[in-house]
Amino acid sequence: MIIQSIAGILLLIAVIVLLIDVVPIAGDWLGRIHIGRFTNRQVWGQSITDKGIVWLNKTPKIKVTDHTRLIVLDMLQGNYSKSAIQHWQEAAILLGLNESMRHREDKRSAKSIRQYLSSKFSESGDWKVNPDHVDVGILAYAVMNQTVVDSGHYKPAMDKLWQLIQEHIGEDGTVQYRKWMKDYRYVDTIGFICPFLISYGLKYNKPECVQLAVKQIKAYEHFGMLNEQYIPCHAYHIKTRFPLGLYGWGRGLGWYAIGLIDAWRELPDHHECKETLKDSVIKFARSVLPLQNPEGNWNWTATRSESRSDSSATATLGWFMLHASSIEELSEDCDKSADQAVNYLMKVTRRNGAVDFSQGDTKDIGVYSSLFNVLPFTQGFCIRTIHKRAVEVDDQIIQLVKSEDKKDAPRGVMA
Repeated sequence: MIIQSIAGILLLIAVIVLLIDVVPIAGDWLGRIHIGRFTNRQVWGQSITDKGIVWLNKTPKIKVTDHTRLIVLDMLQGNYSKSAIQHWQEAAILLGLNESMRHREDKRSAKSIRQYLSSKFSESGDWKVNPDHVDVGILAYAVMNQTVVDSGHYKPAMDKLWQLIQEHIGEDGTVQYRKWMKDYRYVDTIGFICPFLISYGLKYNKPECVQLAVKQIKAYEHFGMLNEQYIPCHAYHIKTRFPLGLYGWGRGLGWYAIGLIDAWRELPDHHECKETLKDSVIKFARSVLPLQNPEGNWNWTATRSESRSDSSATATLGWFMLHASSIEELSEDCDKSADQAVNYLMKVTRRNGAVDFSQGDTKDIGVYSSLFNVLPFTQGFCIRTIHKRAVEVDDQIIQLVKSEDKKDAPRGVMA
């Protein structure tokens, strides 16, 4: 009897372990049936936004490893997911919903954002769980850019993050990715902290924050870029000056792109650093445009046409191109590029509105994931891009109507 009970327990454990492995695989297979059937941008935009509203407070966990067998062992060892990874997933969705609210007020989005903010911050506006890593900078930037609740309420949390960033400044005057990797500078950090530093510095009159953001970008431009092509490597060593990892890593291009373009956008036109970053935007756009495939995507190794396409690279670079198109000399090419990126992303969206085929989390410098799946980070930038595009179309219609009204107005009468 005892032996039968033990055998039954072992069988149950085996079944549970098997299900933990099989269910995600089966879910992906079923989810990809009839993938890419969206043809209407408005319908697609609503579908991916609906998914983002749900995911903001129930964000899918992103795996640290690439294991697809015996996943339960990763869970037991605490290697299944990390909070730092989740920060930039949640941040992107919040940024996307922020953009959707600028396009059109939505009670569901507003409710989801309020619920999320309540889960992360105390009533006094401080973190409920103090962050340890600068990755949270992109989340703080998203919080500062939301309009549902007064962003000034969260100043205690923002002040604490600025203190954390200062603690990560290395001997070269730029920000470390991790304190225990003090001699390395990662391209990821550009996207994590630079837009926050600009936004926070301008809002609270801290010019040293703005200067640090610009220094971080320009230092990477000097030490982490491929000569002439202006394409970033994964990281560089501040003492040896050696580039590390891959030049042309797709999401690395994306991290640099969103950090640069959002930092540039945040600066007012009269700011002394505006033209400096504009020059960087122009150089980066001209280097990345030829790497876009005819289908509208960028690959995970953007410099190799044989490598797999990466939706996370495409979504972030599409966001970059959309804003770079406001620069006159880039306008036509970047506008077309952003449209092509959206067309591709529609083709890799599941029936339920989840954008598929993003590269998984990176394991180390030069060690990249071989898994391509759903990534909330990608979802957020797709939402962000389609709603920003919708705002531009609305503005064009308004200007057209005003122009027509002026033509029709009697002479001497203001239209």
